[in-house]
Amino acid sequence: MPNENEESAAPAEPVEIDPAVLPPETLRRLVEDFVTRDGTDYGEREASLERRVADAMEELRRGRAVVSYDPETGTATLIVKGRRR
Repeated sequence: MPNENEESAAPAEPVEIDPAVLPPETLRRLVEDFVTRDGTDYGEREASLERRVADAMEELRRGRAVVSYDPETGTATLIVKGRRR
């Protein structure tokens, strides 16, 4: 039986964060990090950084993407609903 002082072995679940509570600069940097990652596919035509950021912000606004914070790693990212990290 685990001791009260022992840490639980279960990993902490990611937490969804309302983008409206983040400072605008922080949200922008988070979105820029997401849209500039290797492996991000934008089809045959390359979109500008501003276009990709605007598109991601629109996905957040419409609720088709969420900000997810992982307390295990102390990192946040965007998750497009219907896709997994």
